[in-house]
Amino acid sequence: MAKTRAVPASRRARPAVRPLTRRVASKSGSTKAAPTPVSPLAPKSLAALPPLAGVRLATIAAGIRYRDRDDVLLAVLAPGTQAAGVFTRSKTASASVEWCRANLGKRTARALVANSGNANAFTGAAGRDAVREVAASAAAALDCHASEVFVASTGVIGEPLPSHKITKIMATLAEAGAAGGWRAAAEAITTTDTFPKMATARAMIEDHRVTINGIAKGSGMIAPDMATLLAFVFTDANLPAPVLQELLSSGVRNSFNTITVDGDTSTTTPFSSLPRGKAPPIRKSQKRVIGVWGTSARNLTIFCLILRFRSS
Repeated sequence: MAKTRAVPASRRARPAVRPLTRRVASKSGSTKAAPTPVSPLAPKSLAALPPLAGVRLATIAAGIRYRDRDDVLLAVLAPGTQAAGVFTRSKTASASVEWCRANLGKRTARALVANSGNANAFTGAAGRDAVREVAASAAAALDCHASEVFVASTGVIGEPLPSHKITKIMATLAEAGAAGGWRAAAEAITTTDTFPKMATARAMIEDHRVTINGIAKGSGMIAPDMATLLAFVFTDANLPAPVLQELLSSGVRNSFNTITVDGDTSTTTPFSSLPRGKAPPIRKSQKRVIGVWGTSARNLTIFCLILRFRSS
């Protein structure tokens, strides 16, 4: 995967919204183009997300379900990255949700691996094995512990995830990671979406300006408790994990979890916030930090609302 020179966000034009295309493999092995007209709710242009220090992105076409499009995203995170997350409350959560829940308590992350086309839900022990294999392959490529790898899947349910298609390209993804590529990342996690969902914002924490970037996917099965969507937020704010978790939970409570499209919830929904703070560390108490940013809580809630409304 060729690397391109990053252009400062201030010099980039906001990209226009273009239709996403789908080629789904048939039982005979042939592919058929599936037109996806852009939703009338789509913005006229997409946000231009700037690079974030400590975050490298790479996407690739693994052929999990779709053809001729990238369907796997790897976000490589610098050592020391703090993690927070909220998940679906479904009692039939997918294997990837169970994995992320189990490892979130460690509060650190080195990678996020997300695939589209297969949700790895209702797949039993085979699904749990697939998650472990994907996490182990990313850990080997990045020289970290598997528990520091967060995994997300979205797509059809009840079908085994062909994890070998992901594990065999993991080293390539790890080497190809670059600071840009947010639109490609947003497109790689889409399923029935008609356009990629992205947002970026800046805020002040004490005297430090920080950036927040987010991508999301989701169109149907939109109901409270995250519904059928994936959302990932990254920031260069140097926040401790407990503060980040409180901010994230509050932000999601008043944004993503207040909207319903069709009343259906989901088995495969995580919302993760993965910061790698390059700004100086916040030196005030935890409660004071929360007060400083919202300011902080309000900023993140507004950001979540923007990202959520772009996920319709």
